[in-house]
This record gives sequence, C-alpha cells and structure tokens, in this order.
Amino acid sequence: MSKKVVTGKVRGSYVNVFQPKMNDLSGNEEYSMMILIPKEDKETLTRLSTAIKKAQSDKWGNKVPTNARNPLKNGNNEDDLPESARLGDEPYADHYFMNVKSKQKPGIVDKTRQAVLDPEDFMSGDYCRVALGAYAYDQKGNRGVSFGLQNIQVLGKGEPLGGRTRAENDFDDFIDKDSDDDGIF
Repeated sequence: MSKKVVTGKVRGSYVNVFQPKMNDLSGNEEYSMMILIPKEDKETLTRLSTAIKKAQSDKWGNKVPTNARNPLKNGNNEDDLPESARLGDEPYADHYFMNVKSKQKPGIVDKTRQAVLDPEDFMSGDYCRVALGAYAYDQKGNRGVSFGLQNIQVLGKGEPLGGRTRAENDFDDFIDKDSDDDGIF
C-alpha cells in the first residue's frame, strides 16, 4: 500500500512530465523528474522518512533487508552524487534529492490550481510542490523504497539547470544599446 506525501517547496530537475520517455532499464514509457529538497525543510524530510519507514514496514514488517535502498540521497555525500557532479556543486549542495516517476501522466497545476499545459511553464530549475506515493519493492534481488510521482503544483520559476540560461538574462547588458542598429552583423 502506498503512503502519500505532499512536499514543501522543492526544485525540479531532469523534468520530464509532459511526454513520457522510454526508461531503458524497465522498458516502460515513464514520466519522471528529480526533486531537490532543501536540508532546512525538516517538515518535508520528516514526512518522507516516515513514508519510507511505513512502506518498509508494510512490505517486510520488522525485518527490513540490510541492503534495502533508500530513495533519499544526500547532496553533501560524494557517494550519493550522480557521476557528473562533484561535492559542493549546485544544485545538490545542502539538499537531499531523489528521482520520482510514474507510468501515468501526473496532474500539473499552478499556484491557483489551474492546469499547466505548456512545457515552458515548468522545466528543470523551477520550484514546485509534489504529491508522491511511497512503496517498497523486491524484484530480482533489488530491494528498497521508491516514490511514485502523482501530482505537481508549480510554485515559481528558478534558474534553469543543465547549463542553460534564460534569454532575458543573456541580453541584460544590451538593453537600449543597439537603438542605432542597422541590421548588419
């Protein structure tokens, strides 16, 4: 049975929630994203930890396998970081992070609970609140807890992740400097 959790304000990364993509490991088309949870958000971290323990208890009782994987990764622990990241790198520093996915398209709304349909309105780097369902798994020797992505509430824009910048930021220094531009480059 799934234990539902709604996070506080988190940051989305690797956002893929408008069109499913093939997961090469599972062979399924999935919606997915990584969420970055600030370490100071103790309330969200407590809710997630409680859901993890409940999912473990529902699956294994008081005999949780010692090799059971925890979905919550520490951005200040080199062993937890993705291969492409270094200790202290943004956006992982001072955050916990985890990957969440679903075979079903998540509901996506804005702060006023109006549907968000345009992928430009929610992308990697933006802030959101996420509804998740915790569940334990035990398949082919892999054991642990994961969170299924259910719904997303978009809270605001953030700096894009992945090396991309916003167009309005790239051209800040050029406002009104090209008023005599003759169109020749």
